[in-house]
Amino acid sequence: MQLIDGRAISEEIKQELALAVKSRKEQGKKIPHLAAVLVGGDGASISYVNAKVKACEMIGFESTLIRYDDSVSEEILLAKVQSLNDDKSIDGFIVQLPLPAHIDELKVTQAIDPLKDVDGFHPTNIGNMVLNIPGFLPATPAGIMEMIKRRKIETEGKNCVIIGRSNIVGMPLSIMMARNSNPGNCTVTLAHSKTKNLKELCLNADILIAAIGQPGFVTADMVKDGAVVIDVGTTRIDDASRERGWRLVGDVDFAEVAPKCSYITPVPGGVGPMTIASLMLNTLKAMDLKGK
Repeated sequence: MQLIDGRAISEEIKQELALAVKSRKEQGKKIPHLAAVLVGGDGASISYVNAKVKACEMIGFESTLIRYDDSVSEEILLAKVQSLNDDKSIDGFIVQLPLPAHIDELKVTQAIDPLKDVDGFHPTNIGNMVLNIPGFLPATPAGIMEMIKRRKIETEGKNCVIIGRSNIVGMPLSIMMARNSNPGNCTVTLAHSKTKNLKELCLNADILIAAIGQPGFVTADMVKDGAVVIDVGTTRIDDASRERGWRLVGDVDFAEVAPKCSYITPVPGGVGPMTIASLMLNTLKAMDLKGK
């Protein structure tokens, strides 16, 4: 069993991006500028956005953080989105999800300029992904693909089962894994809450990706020997033994499953850091798409 260390791969990518920024500076070119809009005080969202700001500092990107409290109106938020669309100094931006219930997330996502949508959630970028046209790929699935690529995990002809069909992870990842590319060329099964015989499907998986948001859902009796297991789940559970009173766990029962795997991602330290790295890659890519 080998751990796929997302933190280490993420650091590799950040170092490469830092060199690219240094080169741009030496050539007198524009430095990428990423903005993030954070609404409310959700702990996970704050941690995630802070990690993005820290990554920008390390790489040498410019960054801007815009914060609103939970009561901000949809009208004000949409006006800010339009302002960022129009701001030529901003190369890419994200509106951190989830948003408060009174704000329509789809409406906000659709309002973002596709050429600045570095989260890769705009319908235009989703369509480009399906057709394999240049654009922004959703950060978490793209991070998983980069992780697989850099660790030279074979995917061609493999059976890949993805548990979870969200628009953020499961659905786009199923498309990426099935595309005629490397990594890719898998036979993909996208499983979900209505899937029958899930255990049998998982036992046939050469690559099993858990993105269902249920701690410990994938157990050893669902995984065949030698499988590659990628755990996208991150759930906080109470843990009185920790100073902060909680810890992060994934969708996979790591202790049980790990001994059966050829490769497995830990939680934390697996997919999470790769999401940040992918966002940074998309921000640099924004310069190329706009010809800067």
